[in-house]
Amino acid sequence: MTVPVWAWFAVIGGLLVVLAFDLWIVDRGEPREFSLKQAGFWVGFYVALAIIFGIILWVFDGPTPAGQFFAGYLTEYSLSIDNLFVFYIIMTRFAVPKIHQHKVLLVGILMALVMRGIFIAIGAAALANFGWLFYVFGLFLIYTAVQLVRQHGRDEEEVAENAVLRWARRVLPHTDDYVGSKVIVKVNGRRMVTPLLIVMIAIGTTDLLFALDSIPAIFGLTTDAFIVFTANAFALMGLRQLYFLLGGLLQRLVYLSYGLAFILGFIGVKLIAEALHTSGVSWAPEVPIWMSLSVIGVTMVITTVASLIKARRDVRVSKGNTTSASAKQG
Repeated sequence: MTVPVWAWFAVIGGLLVVLAFDLWIVDRGEPREFSLKQAGFWVGFYVALAIIFGIILWVFDGPTPAGQFFAGYLTEYSLSIDNLFVFYIIMTRFAVPKIHQHKVLLVGILMALVMRGIFIAIGAAALANFGWLFYVFGLFLIYTAVQLVRQHGRDEEEVAENAVLRWARRVLPHTDDYVGSKVIVKVNGRRMVTPLLIVMIAIGTTDLLFALDSIPAIFGLTTDAFIVFTANAFALMGLRQLYFLLGGLLQRLVYLSYGLAFILGFIGVKLIAEALHTSGVSWAPEVPIWMSLSVIGVTMVITTVASLIKARRDVRVSKGNTTSASAKQG
């Protein structure tokens, strides 16, 4: 799909306007905790924006680019849910006040979006010039899928600080405590950053690390840089509100890693098969985009439903054990 330069500027400009409006709403008046009602509204708003964008693609470019966008968006959004566990750990580790968490996520993810844009541009150029990278991406996704299954159920109470975060904490003079919602303050005539900026850097750079598997995954669905970027952008824009909407539900999605592993493995095999097909191997199949979209959607539905059923069953068993113990004591 050939996208004119003005379309890139129009989409990026539109996204920046929406994000600026979002940030203005967060910053106006006194900081306050993000409610479930607000989170639900904004999640619905950003999902609706993604659907409208996909429909526009369908109208102007046909069903294939639109299908690629929806498959990529669903993949990125699904993989991003796993990020929320780590975001929660970071917020807890830095003891971020709840009234400031939305601003932290907004700025942190905006930083991640800029860095992902650079990553996507490099990836698209590399794939256009080095076809063998499709095999590398495919094998990497299969390896990541295996690692997800092997790590299922392990507690991740600590998040290793990446190089950028360590550098920021070492080089930037910072206050020990939060100063409201400010990221830069003057202390005895010296400008210092607050822990709020450090957390934003932590969120942004940690999300970029997650992009190491999500970006190759979406390149397995389409090599169009415009679709890859917009799918990532819409997924990240709705991620903040999803953090507040899901809340305790995150702990109940016990089979999430299995679902994500299956999706990554499927896309990895798809990448290798299509690379073989392009190289002239006749028996290697081409997987249509509608099949990819169906596999991703069905996998996430099954994963979510199975997780919630298990969580409900565990609650019933726990209550039953508590009742039995109380009866024995009586």
